[in-house]
Amino acid sequence: MSSPVTSDLSRRQQLVRSYRMTKKTDPRLGLWVWGAALVGFLVGFFVTVALPGEGVLQWVLATVTGILVGILAAMIVFGRRAQTAAYAQMDGQVGAAAAALSMLRGKWKVDPVVGFTKQQDVVHRVVGPPGIILVGEGTSQARLRKLMITERRNHERVLTETPIHEVVCGKGEGEVPLDKLMKHVRKLGRQVKPAEMTDILSRLRAMDATRSNVPLPKGPVPTSMKGMRGNLRGR
Repeated sequence: MSSPVTSDLSRRQQLVRSYRMTKKTDPRLGLWVWGAALVGFLVGFFVTVALPGEGVLQWVLATVTGILVGILAAMIVFGRRAQTAAYAQMDGQVGAAAAALSMLRGKWKVDPVVGFTKQQDVVHRVVGPPGIILVGEGTSQARLRKLMITERRNHERVLTETPIHEVVCGKGEGEVPLDKLMKHVRKLGRQVKPAEMTDILSRLRAMDATRSNVPLPKGPVPTSMKGMRGNLRGR
């Protein structure tokens, strides 16, 4: 069991690591963070000073409030720019969509690379309130479309009544950009009841067990965004 001191140290190390990674893509990160902290401090300070009261206590309270608001503002700005930088660093890499989808929490299950080609076109699977979402990413729309049709048919054989959605992650026409992928998936609605999820997941496990154990396609796979989740909670 980790001690509070170790936990705090790990938290600081994650922040420092995320800051350094973000600064590589966003050289003005420091200006934005410190600027947000200063604006937050001034807003918190002067709003508190404007409240009824007087004396040293009010000035102390205004200073403390300003510091807290400044820290909050800095964390919000840092979180947003860190997320933007993470998407920029992952964009175009094999498995970038899976890394972004790994941030889905709660009633969502993400299975990366349930289907792929030798040319590194891949299909990921998300199971959640909308049903099953097949998310494809690759270099050839025609090749990826054929792969997604195959995966859709495979899933329809075992889940005839479950809604199946298809999403292609990319920058082309009809595709969903990486930085908007999670939002798009969440907006697909609620078509599956929580009580049905157990049966759906059970059938999918049985289907996956029949797949041949073929190694994943070679190529750079981006680091998961899970390590950044704590830093993004301030958004």
